[in-house]
Formats: sequence, C-alpha cells, structure tokens
Amino acid sequence: MPKQNSTAVFFRGVAILALLFTFLICKSAAQEGPFPHVGILTIDGAIGPSTTDYFKRALAEAMERGAELVILHLDTPGGLDAASRDIIQHILASPIPVATYVYPSGARAASAGTYILYASQIAAMAPATTLGAATPVQIGGSQGAPMPGNKPEEENKGKAREEDSDTEKKEKPLSGTAMERKIVNDSVAFIRGLAQRHGRNADWAEKAVREAATLTAPEALKMNVIDIVADNDADLLRQLAGRKVLLDSGDFIIPKNIVELPTESYEPDWRNELLALITNPQVAYILLLVGIYGLIFEGYSPGAFVPGIVGVICLLLAFYALQLLPINYAGLALIVVGALLIVGEAFMPSFGALGIGGIIALIIGSVMLIDSDVPGMQVSKQLIGAVAGVSGLFLLMLLTAIGRSLRQPKVPADQAFVGRTALVSNVMDAGILVHLDGEIWRATSDESLKQGQRVRVVAQHGLVLHVKAELSQR
Repeated sequence: MPKQNSTAVFFRGVAILALLFTFLICKSAAQEGPFPHVGILTIDGAIGPSTTDYFKRALAEAMERGAELVILHLDTPGGLDAASRDIIQHILASPIPVATYVYPSGARAASAGTYILYASQIAAMAPATTLGAATPVQIGGSQGAPMPGNKPEEENKGKAREEDSDTEKKEKPLSGTAMERKIVNDSVAFIRGLAQRHGRNADWAEKAVREAATLTAPEALKMNVIDIVADNDADLLRQLAGRKVLLDSGDFIIPKNIVELPTESYEPDWRNELLALITNPQVAYILLLVGIYGLIFEGYSPGAFVPGIVGVICLLLAFYALQLLPINYAGLALIVVGALLIVGEAFMPSFGALGIGGIIALIIGSVMLIDSDVPGMQVSKQLIGAVAGVSGLFLLMLLTAIGRSLRQPKVPADQAFVGRTALVSNVMDAGILVHLDGEIWRATSDESLKQGQRVRVVAQHGLVLHVKAELSQR
C-alpha cells in the first residue's frame, strides 16, 4: 500500500511539472508574439557588409514583431557605396516609417550617413551633432582620362582672351577627370532624388556632395535638411506624434499614441557579429596570410594535417570576406606571390634574392589589397609593418642558418652519423636496432648491450651503424 501511494505521488508530481512547463512555454510564446512597439536599431561606425546584413535582419524582425515605427540611431564617418545603397533601398521600401536619428550628442552622419538621413521618412538629429561631407570617394584606383574636348591649359588661356564678357559669366566646367565627374554627378542625382522625395533641401544636398559642406543640427533644421532636433528618443517620439510621412505605399500618419508604446532594442546577433569580425579588413588580411602559409607548409610536409586544415578554413573565410569588400586583385596576387617567394627561400636558397623580393611584393600587395579610402575600411599600416617585420625576421634567421650550414666542414654521406648518440630500441639475435633522429637503424656492436641503453656511433657501413656503449654507462 505505501508503494502504491509513493507511485501516485510521483506521477502527480510529474503531471504538475508538465503543466507548469506547458504554462511557461505558452507564456513565453505569448510574450514573443507581435505587439505594438517602437524598434530601436543602431549603426555605430563605418558602414560595410555586416552593417547592411544587421539592418536588413533587424528591420525585418521589428516588422514581424509588430513595430509601428523604427528609430535608427546613427553615428558614422561613412562607408562603402554598395552597402549604403542597400540600406537606403530597404528604408525606401519599408512599410513602416524609419526615423534616422543622429544620436547621441557628438555623433555625426558624414558621407554615406548623409544619404541615409536624406532617404529616411524622418530625419532627426540630437544637439551637438553634424552631417554632410558627402563627396564620394574614388573607388577603383583609376583616375580616368580627361573629357573629350578639354583644351590644354595654354590653349584655354588663349581661348579665354577671345571670349566676350557674356561668355565669361557662364558656369565654369567642373574640375577633375572624367571618372571623378561621373561619380560626383551620379551621387548628386541620387541625393537630389532622395531630397525631393521627402521635400527636403535638394540644393544643400548637392552642395554637400560637390563641396563637402557640413551643418550642425540647428543649421540643418533651419535650412530644411532635417525634420526634427530632439534631445532623446522620448522627445523625438513626442514630436513625431501625428506627423504625416511618405511611405512607398503612400501617405502615412504616425499614431498620436506613439509616445505610449514601449521601445525594444534590436542588437546584432551572433551571425552579424561574426560577419562584422571577418569583414574587418585587418582580420580578413590576417586570415588570408594564415590560409596561404598554412597550405604552403602542408604542401611541403604532407600528412601534417593541422597546417592544411587551418589553412583551408582561414582561406575560405578570407575569400568570403574579401568578396564582400572592395579589393584590388593585383594586390591579392602580389600577396600570394610574396608569400610563395618567402617560403621558397627556405627550400631553394638564393642568398636572400627570393626572400627580399617576396617581402617587397607582400608589402606592396598589402597596401593595394583594400581599394577604398573609407575610414575603417583599410588595412592598417601598423599591421602591414608588423607582418613585414616578422617576415624580415624569418628571412634573417633563415639566411643565418644557411650561412652556418655553409661554414660547416664537409662530411661524407656514409659517415654523417659518426659521433652521434643513439638509443638502443631492441636487442635481437639477428642484430641490434637503435633509435636516431626519429628513425630506426640496424646496428652492430662488439659489446653486450641492453634495451634503453645510450650508445655512440663509431662507424657507419652503408645503412648499418657500428656502435659502442657510452663511457658514462660502462
């Protein structure tokens, strides 16, 4: 009877725990379901592939969970053109308003940040923040050729003397190469289109692109570049209540109760963090070098496995990161050739010719690798110097070892082991086996030896060693 009672108590406890577990799951699911709120996203730093990935995922998640408005905290010195345009496309296509807010005080929306601010349904800034300097950076290295019809300087001067005063009042042609003018004009048209879409100051937007003009928050509000200057999120929401904005689907009025809705921050997940790590130019550069050297050493020592496995993983991660970054393929080729030359010095001694050439190729390729002047999207010169220094030290050690080997007296191949110490690994009737330099050799001896005894090689007859016990063990 007591056994039946204990069994009943056990099953009753299990049932209670199951009900409690089910209740917690249901409660958690209810809390994670869609609910009206204001989503908070943050872009802090240079805009790159990881930033775009984070923004797209966070915006989609906020909409799925019922966000009625998204506030994007922005503080950036600029970023890659492709990444910035991708973010802008998602802002323009968003079914809910996106309020880009240059925050906190001291933040800036420079270069690509200005375009994002102009593209947003609401453009806001905190006090003591700035925007502007939206002149595009030349990407690709080539400066292009002068536009057809441009005259040499002296010819232009002679032509100017013949022009009348009315012609002199005409607008001067833009300076720069054809490629620079194409990039600037494309950027001007893009930002003017964004400004006209939301009724903002298009003329100043053009000035920000052509002349790298900047504004403070009060100046931007006065010149109709932004919509709001707010001290914090609560102040921003208070000023947004009841405001009409233009979405892709048409006019939209922000609810007046927006100030009463809870806010929820959407932080980068592990995937965004990993993408941000490997697309950092410094990390991608290190992964590339580790991958190259790993495969090289695996090729020269087959069966080691560890260098090959590490090299393959690092190289795949590096290629994934580099295909998202603006790279110069000539620089990438120079890095590969430089690494091969440095390692080649160890196997084909050229008294420094291969090694020095490899270091030079490695340095030049490293400088050329990331083809961008965007802050935060370049390989650090300190890192390049460190890699060059380590490579130079390796080369110096290699040359020193080669020099020492050349100064050593010549020893016939059939007497190379004479005088060396070995360890008896086995004593058999047929002979003795000794362990020397990781190899097992056949040996003979005039003395009685035992396993584990240290012996010295006194003669070598082809592949058979003649040994005797060391004096200290007699």
